[in-house]
Amino acid sequence: MQNLLILKKNMNDFSKILDKAKELEQKMKESQKKIKNISVEGISGTESVKVTLNGDGEMIKIYISPETLKEDKTIIEDLITAAHNNAKEKLKAKTSEEISKAAGGFGIPGFKWPL
Repeated sequence: MQNLLILKKNMNDFSKILDKAKELEQKMKESQKKIKNISVEGISGTESVKVTLNGDGEMIKIYISPETLKEDKTIIEDLITAAHNNAKEKLKAKTSEEISKAAGGFGIPGFKWPL
């Protein structure tokens, strides 16, 4: 009889775990949709180069000021690289924040995005 009660309790606990997993899966799907709509802008110099990335990390826009275009090629390349890296950092922070919101109530220690 005691074994049956233990088994029933374990099955109930397992059912709760499955329900939480389904809830987490749904929240993660919602977060993925939100992440796709994220847009971040990275800046370098004195706003002389701006790079915009979407939630997938694709560059969707680049701005180079007319003054910057007069600079040496290597300087322009460095400014573009710096603006892109700045945008990537911002995207990583926003993405992590969104994933943390989804996983927040589920007690997943050390959960990091991207997987």
